[in-house]
Amino acid sequence: VQLQASGGGLVQAGGSLRLSCTASGYTFNQYYMGWFRQAPGKEREWVAAIRWNGEIKSYTDSVKGRFTISRDNAKNTVYLQMNSLKSEDTAVYYCAATKAGYYVDKVDTYPIWGQGTQVTVSS
Repeated sequence: VQLQASGGGLVQAGGSLRLSCTASGYTFNQYYMGWFRQAPGKEREWVAAIRWNGEIKSYTDSVKGRFTISRDNAKNTVYLQMNSLKSEDTAVYYCAATKAGYYVDKVDTYPIWGQGTQVTVSS
């Protein structure tokens, strides 16, 4: 079971990035997928989640209207499109998977995690 995140980098404030997370070793379309982030010295926080069929999406308030989560079950991949980036979005971003359909904003809900990809937004 593996999640491989990619797409991070250095971008100026106001710019965009698209993160990808590709899964292997399990039945991707049976799992809720989430994105989390962790800034230096801070706890890991939930960013967004998407239901196994993509019909339900949810976001933390600070990214609503700027970030979009999506998934392509044929490619076993979940995406996070990040627009209008701000310096406070700087963090390591992690993708995660869970079969649970509740508490999808909680770290402990997710048993499967990717390795993280660094996003740095310069002001």
